Amino acid sequence: MTLAETRPAEAAQTPVFYDLDEHDHPEGGSTLLGFWIYLMSDCLIFAMLFAAYGVLGHNYAAGPAPRDLFELPLVAVNTSMLLLSSITYGFAMIAMQGRRVRLTQFWLAVTALFGASFVGIELHEFGGMIGEGATPQRSAFLSSFFALVGTHGLHVTAGLIWLATLFVQVGKYGLIEANKRRIMCLSMFWHFLDVIWIGVFTFVYLLGALR
Repeated sequence: MTLAETRPAEAAQTPVFYDLDEHDHPEGGSTLLGFWIYLMSDCLIFAMLFAAYGVLGHNYAAGPAPRDLFELPLVAVNTSMLLLSSITYGFAMIAMQGRRVRLTQFWLAVTALFGASFVGIELHEFGGMIGEGATPQRSAFLSSFFALVGTHGLHVTAGLIWLATLFVQVGKYGLIEANKRRIMCLSMFWHFLDVIWIGVFTFVYLLGALR
């Protein structure tokens, strides 16, 4: 028997092909995906806080009820501050698409002004409630209220710090691709906070005033 007869014929072998070309990965794609994942985790946090308020929000422990504490006109003004900031951030996005650096900075600054007003009014509300003895330790209702609304306020405060950082970065480096991605990520974060606040305003304040 010859050596050629002991080996399989080469023609019978199945060829193997390898794709050696790199696939196209858009720059910053992983950043946007990672930020979406973060927002989903934030949704879970707020879902748990809403659930806790739904369970504990009726336990007043002989203390003040929502209708005794909430000032709906003030809350409505506060809500308008956050909604207006969402509109002005949209103007910043339009200016960014037009590569207008100064106009982008202007609308970012206006957005920060509205956001700071929102946080200021919320702190004023908290201060008034605590001054009346309605502290988080007073009842389960107040504990869940301060946890939910306070967590949202902390998120807005973090957004304000992010806005200030972006304002400086855009002024120093212009509308480079990295800054555009950061502005887009903050846009998703800011609008996400608006959606959460609409839920807070409806579920906590409006329904609470009817109790």
